[in-house]
Amino acid sequence: MAESMAGLKRSCRCTEVTEANVGQELTLMGWVQKSRNKGGIIFTDLRDRTGIIQIIFEESDCGAESFAKAERLRSEFTIAVTGVVEKRSGAANENLKTGSIEVRAKSLRILSESEVPPFPIEENSKTREEVRLKYRYLDLRRPDLQRNILVRSRVATMVRQFLADEGFLEIETPTLIKSTPEGARDYLVPSRVHPGNFYALPQSPQLLKQLLMCSGFDRYFQLARCYRDEDLRADRQPEFTQIDMELSFVDVEDVLDVNERLLKKIFKEICGFDVQLPIQRMTWREAMDRFGSDKPDLRFGMELKNVSDVVRDCEFVVFKSALENGGSVRGINADGQAGMPRKKIDALVEYAKGFGAKGLAYLAIHEDGSYKCSFGKFMKEEELDALVKAMDGKPGDLLFFAADKDKVVFDVLGNLRLELARQLDLLKKDDFKFLWVTEFPLLEYSEEEDRYVAMHHPFTMPMEEDIPLLDSDPGAVRAKAYDIVLNGTELGGGSVRIHQGDIQEKMFEVLGFTPERANEQFGFLLDAFKYGVPPHAGLAYGLDRVIMLMVGADSIRDVIAFPKVKDASCLMMEAPSEVDVKQLEELHIAVVPEEKEQE
Repeated sequence: MAESMAGLKRSCRCTEVTEANVGQELTLMGWVQKSRNKGGIIFTDLRDRTGIIQIIFEESDCGAESFAKAERLRSEFTIAVTGVVEKRSGAANENLKTGSIEVRAKSLRILSESEVPPFPIEENSKTREEVRLKYRYLDLRRPDLQRNILVRSRVATMVRQFLADEGFLEIETPTLIKSTPEGARDYLVPSRVHPGNFYALPQSPQLLKQLLMCSGFDRYFQLARCYRDEDLRADRQPEFTQIDMELSFVDVEDVLDVNERLLKKIFKEICGFDVQLPIQRMTWREAMDRFGSDKPDLRFGMELKNVSDVVRDCEFVVFKSALENGGSVRGINADGQAGMPRKKIDALVEYAKGFGAKGLAYLAIHEDGSYKCSFGKFMKEEELDALVKAMDGKPGDLLFFAADKDKVVFDVLGNLRLELARQLDLLKKDDFKFLWVTEFPLLEYSEEEDRYVAMHHPFTMPMEEDIPLLDSDPGAVRAKAYDIVLNGTELGGGSVRIHQGDIQEKMFEVLGFTPERANEQFGFLLDAFKYGVPPHAGLAYGLDRVIMLMVGADSIRDVIAFPKVKDASCLMMEAPSEVDVKQLEELHIAVVPEEKEQE
């Protein structure tokens, strides 16, 4: 039967007790990790968010009533214990922060009992994630998850303090806004008061923070909740948190400077890692050419090499046709992997096909200098020698080649490079390699929509020297945009914004917006720009991704208190769910059953 804690006050948390407290009487509260009755003496591990401390119950110390209660203790009972801190009588437990001390109980109250939990509350649980997420409130008791959430809280506090010290103001923006369907799908919220009309949940506070710059708040930030109705991956959720900021009267260098110092501070204090400043920079073009990715992982080499010129005159039809169709032939060198079994190579070929490759050519260089080559019979010996030389190949190396349109080649080799690194155990989680990727293309052509679309958003400033190309060659225009990348993951991104009306009009024109449509979607921002808009720029981090990398988690679900699963549902709350018909009627909404196709 549950007891009250009336008259009791917790002295401190479990691992806040140290040898300095020996001899003191303390009251501790928490959960039973495990309890072992050795006949006349009961050893109980008490756990709270800080860790574990051992409690000893003997009837001569705690009395018959408390000892009888102690005999009933099971995992996850919630208890309050008053006792005296002692040096541990046996050998110290070096695995525990409190391993050199224990508490000899004088009294015990069972604040609540627990059924047998559906899985053990322990670090690195092997329980299926679906089960753990259904009982997330229990899953969150696990020490590793609690550490992750504590790190998240510390980082949020640190970010707030750092940005406040840099002159930023924390300003909240609304979460019921106008839908502006450029980019990912919006989550829509029907209005009861305005039948047939909808709010959207913000994908980011982009337009609102630009309006704050128009309002004269020259440095803004918030830890903003954002929502995107998109397919999920390990590092995506339908709702997430951004460290969002915007600055006035600045250019690229100012934004990068303040953010480099912010990253240096939080990684030093949380991870003990010293970020070297300035952080390395690389243009988007260079990143794609060298790594096949706009978020390259710099923890290992295996860079792409363009060998198009070397194989241009060969008779291998795969290479030849790719080049004739305006594509390229590129390769990567898996250093020392010439002995890789054929079965493993075949698996990598299949892996490459998942990213659009029709196949994958390979060449192994034996220790005696001879070649084992999947396309050797189509090329002369001197052509193979030239190819190996261009790839810096040496005895023991394994070379892979992809030939297709550049986009496919980059996608195939960029992902193959990462898969090889995983297989060869080259990815160390505590080796933090930061990179700024700059000068992204301003626009990309959408075959589906048959028009150019903004790679970031319609308010990104082009590089000044590229503005004339907006008329003649829009695809060649570079943006004043920048992403911060860590270990192959994009932590955040931003850009300098357009603040000149004529450039903004030209941007809308290139994107295929009529003046009427631009005004319909963004009229409130364009109106604000008529009244003196400062040059401004900003950046937003995915806080969840930052924490995921800091703590070495494999998924952002491990650093969010109550995450969704891949179909955007919450297994614990069983959301989304059907709602009462009366609620729908008030919103003037009817749910139409999906018609099943007749067989």
